[in-house]
Amino acid sequence: MNFSLARASLIAEADMVGIAGERAVCDPRGVLYFPDLRLLAVSDLHLEKGSSFARRGALIPPYDTGATLLRLQAVIADYQPAIVISLGDSFHDGGGAERMHQSFRERLEALMAGRDWFWVAGNHDPEAPADLPGDTVRELAIGSLLFRHEPSKVRVEGEISGHLHPCARIVQRGRSVRRRCFAGDGGRMIMPAFGAYTGSLNVLDRAYAGLFRLETLMAYMLGAERIFAISRSMLRPG
Repeated sequence: MNFSLARASLIAEADMVGIAGERAVCDPRGVLYFPDLRLLAVSDLHLEKGSSFARRGALIPPYDTGATLLRLQAVIADYQPAIVISLGDSFHDGGGAERMHQSFRERLEALMAGRDWFWVAGNHDPEAPADLPGDTVRELAIGSLLFRHEPSKVRVEGEISGHLHPCARIVQRGRSVRRRCFAGDGGRMIMPAFGAYTGSLNVLDRAYAGLFRLETLMAYMLGAERIFAISRSMLRPG
């Protein structure tokens, strides 16, 4: 299957949502794709988290960067976006880009080649990543959309953000299911964390208070092959 047919198939089969009038695909791998803009958004890669922990004496397997980049490579191969926006905390700390192994750097630069790439500054990585191409911005407005790392406390229509690593929990027939999710109300969206070593925070946590219109809040839970749209009435804390 060539790339154009693959993209058409993905867009037809994936959950399409509206955000401030723009069509977006919530991909179950945890990225947003805007077909009319040929724009791919991904959040909270937290590259080099393993090496960051190792520097502080917490020895965890150093496989996160490779695993995260492989997943990102597959997503970019499927959609072939013209624009990629990484919504902050792309690296786990300010020295992450410098510590990244040369083979991973080359893989990342190959993904960036031939497309516009924007690094949105995050709380973990407020400065531009060392010696990597792309533009570093605090926030980025494209059409009716505004891309930033942390969600605004005041309501901003069309805002796409990350930072909170949303997940959702439901209980059906006595079985509890907890998954990462996109959280949105039609006017704004908070994206799940994409990085291999990232955690998650329930969308009912007080950290989300006031961010959404509760009557239209939806959690788009990530399944193995599809997205599950869950209304607020079905959500459970924990």
